[in-house]
Amino acid sequence: MHPEISPFAFPAGLRGEGKDIDPRLREVMACLVKHLHASAKEINLTQGEWEYGIYFLTRTGQICSGERQEFLLLSDTLGLSMLVNAINNHRPPGATENTVFGPFHVAGAPVRQMGDIISLDDNGESCFYEGTVLDLDGNPVEGARIDVWSDNADGFYEVQQPDIQPKWNNHGIFVTGVVGRYNFIGIKPVSYPIPGDGPVGYMLGHLGRHAYRPAHMHYLVTAPGFQKLVTLIFVGDDAYLESDTVFGVKKTLVAPFERLVDGPTLWHSTFDFVLAPL
Repeated sequence: MHPEISPFAFPAGLRGEGKDIDPRLREVMACLVKHLHASAKEINLTQGEWEYGIYFLTRTGQICSGERQEFLLLSDTLGLSMLVNAINNHRPPGATENTVFGPFHVAGAPVRQMGDIISLDDNGESCFYEGTVLDLDGNPVEGARIDVWSDNADGFYEVQQPDIQPKWNNHGIFVTGVVGRYNFIGIKPVSYPIPGDGPVGYMLGHLGRHAYRPAHMHYLVTAPGFQKLVTLIFVGDDAYLESDTVFGVKKTLVAPFERLVDGPTLWHSTFDFVLAPL
């Protein structure tokens, strides 16, 4: 972990006396080591299994890059991401629920105008997305920044196919006005498998688990005075809603997708986001 993103204050130098240790660091490491050792004893971990575990973690790190976070994918598929999410995001009744962030977000997407088309490759079934960002009292939130992204019609994110998809395909940022409304045109997302060419995909295969996520649109909603909202909306008729490989589905986040007849798009989806105060 880089020092600039560490949650702990490390002492200068390695003196080895065990002094000036951050209390939270001491607590976390003591608990981790306790349960790590206990699990090794419980299963009688062999030397070969330990060596393979080191190899697996090494390969996981080696495949990570600025565009791919295999360790986050590992956390997601083990259910740890959703557990940490649940521990740290107790929302009041009525507020939109958080779920997993996913490994395919890229910072710096362009700010677009309301109504813009974010699908730039002319593939997929077009969908008009709209809704309102509200506070817990039902008042519109002005100046909410809505970062949206999804896969393309083939189930790949732009960051996975930088030489195939247009830059920022199916990705954009929208800022609400005084009425708190947002709207844009994307595509109806499709279910897709997580990358199977790395250690995590290999692990799922050996565990007999499928690698699929149900179709969803990502939203990162921020506004002054409100908690950050990291969430998804899911397509309600998707075959993988009950078996999401990263355990990220929540019933409150299943959104309506209405098929249009002679409309400007093939689909229409409405979803309101309710933010919790800081």
